[in-house]
Amino acid sequence: MNACSPVAPAPATSADRPDGANSASSVAASHTPVPDTPTTTAELPVLNIDDQHSQITIIVRRGGLLARLGHDHLILVRQLSGSVDQHNNRATLQFRLDEMQVDPPELRLAAGLSPQPSADAIAGTRHNMLQRTLDAQRYPLVLVQAERHADGHSLQLALTLHGVTRSLRVPANIHSDGRSLSAEGSFTILQSDYGITPFAVMGGALAVQDQLELHYRLQAH
Repeated sequence: MNACSPVAPAPATSADRPDGANSASSVAASHTPVPDTPTTTAELPVLNIDDQHSQITIIVRRGGLLARLGHDHLILVRQLSGSVDQHNNRATLQFRLDEMQVDPPELRLAAGLSPQPSADAIAGTRHNMLQRTLDAQRYPLVLVQAERHADGHSLQLALTLHGVTRSLRVPANIHSDGRSLSAEGSFTILQSDYGITPFAVMGGALAVQDQLELHYRLQAH
């Protein structure tokens, strides 16, 4: 009896479904939104440095036998301009020395520098820095050319200061999504490497240390 019973038809597979069903699925798939992101480095746009969210801080330490009579100083750079060539993993930026800020209170406090110098002391520091140390009228700009190192965690810099260009490799924490980029890191330089004589008075009893401590935080869009 069972052998003579009609066999129930097997469920239709995707291969047995009408063409219209497969076509509908294909059309739906073809209309699935695809993120509009660059697919190759050749398509990555050139980004501009965002000076509202970028800065460089420089800590200048006091030295000499009478160092206790002086102050450590924090210099802030905000007016940065430049661009990032993502295709070639390179960037350029520059800033004017006479646009640097001396001892902004909030940043001094965050850096653990105290007490806050008086307004007259800050004005004197700015004058000595620009006129007697950096010769900012003759060398008004600091120029930086940067190339991302193959390790992905450092930058190779060509830093031009006081008319002298030096090459150095610095650590970098870099994040990029193709439309924006951020980089942050810290490093030190010696003023004497750039032909600069650190400021000193009283035969060096009160002086500025040769080494400068730099921290940068850059964003580009």
